[in-house]
Amino acid sequence: MTTTVDPTLAREIKEFGAAELSKCFHCGNCTAVCTLSSNEAQFPRRIVRYLQLGMKDRLLASVEPWLCYYCGECSASCPRQANPGETLMATRRYLTSRYDWTGLSKRLYLSEVWEYGALALVAAVVVALFYFLHGPIVTDRVALNTFAPVKWVELGDWAMGLLLSAFLLSNAARMHRFVMCADGAKRPPLSLYLSELKTLIVHALTQKRWRECGKSENNLRWIKHLLLVSGYVTMFVLVFVFLRIFQTDTVHPFLHPQRLLGYYATAVLLWVTADIIIGRLRRVEQLHHFSHPTDWLFPVLLFLTALSGIAVHVFRLAGMPLATYYTYVAHLAIAVPMLVIEVPFGKWAHLAYRPLALYFFSVREKARQVPQEQVETVTQAA
Repeated sequence: MTTTVDPTLAREIKEFGAAELSKCFHCGNCTAVCTLSSNEAQFPRRIVRYLQLGMKDRLLASVEPWLCYYCGECSASCPRQANPGETLMATRRYLTSRYDWTGLSKRLYLSEVWEYGALALVAAVVVALFYFLHGPIVTDRVALNTFAPVKWVELGDWAMGLLLSAFLLSNAARMHRFVMCADGAKRPPLSLYLSELKTLIVHALTQKRWRECGKSENNLRWIKHLLLVSGYVTMFVLVFVFLRIFQTDTVHPFLHPQRLLGYYATAVLLWVTADIIIGRLRRVEQLHHFSHPTDWLFPVLLFLTALSGIAVHVFRLAGMPLATYYTYVAHLAIAVPMLVIEVPFGKWAHLAYRPLALYFFSVREKARQVPQEQVETVTQAA
């Protein structure tokens, strides 16, 4: 694979958070202590080398930044305090911005004005829609489905879901082009993509490599992350698939499956996001020593979404109509911007890119074992 040197790459990656990049003198200690690094996927050192030398095309074709789960061991053991763990985190932000064809992700990562402005704009649109289009306000009892007809909310959910899917899938296709269609790379046969789908599914559902990352306490981090994802997915399915069952004016018994699933999702989201926020405030662990602004938005918005959601439920059970309606609007004014802005363009996107990277890596490694006559040589550069 040939490469073109871009002398601005190191300066650009520093804008994404790799402030100590120039301190690294490639002793290799970071790669030696990393339990996930291997001969086939050597990091962080290889990625740091790409960044310092300006090898942008090789960086775009690499999946190694996504194979790192940031246990902090590499940064803790670095004799130069070059913080290679945060360099890889910054690289993931950079790659997210390059996969995004709209250019919005880059603006959000590099400008707090853009980040908070975009969130505020979407929130304002949500509030305006309810202000002008809400249904009759019933005050003698809680009638949420009269104030916010479930069929219209459901339609909005599906429209938003299709929009998010379109952005994520198009960005994933761009990632595939960078990683799998690099200059001089071998194009794997379709059969390999199909046979390795299990890798994508397993890692998307479990993130099981995290258990092998760093010290034994990372098993707890993996469990918390798994619970967080389970809570998020549970709530997502309830809202996007079963909204007509989930959002009702009928007060179901406590042991009703609908309530139990909602309580589980809310409890997990509140507990894990609060734990993340507290960890970043205390800065005890290596991975919390530095926090990019987007690292805060990720847990804070999810925490507020869960908190406002349970508040709607409490006010509804207490028979407080106006408090229920106003809190419901506030809940959506938090949740919708989080989904519209953070999922396709921000840190949430790693939920798609990390398992995709493992999938592409597996396909690419298997392709190297396929006889030459069964693969096509790609001549077009990424």
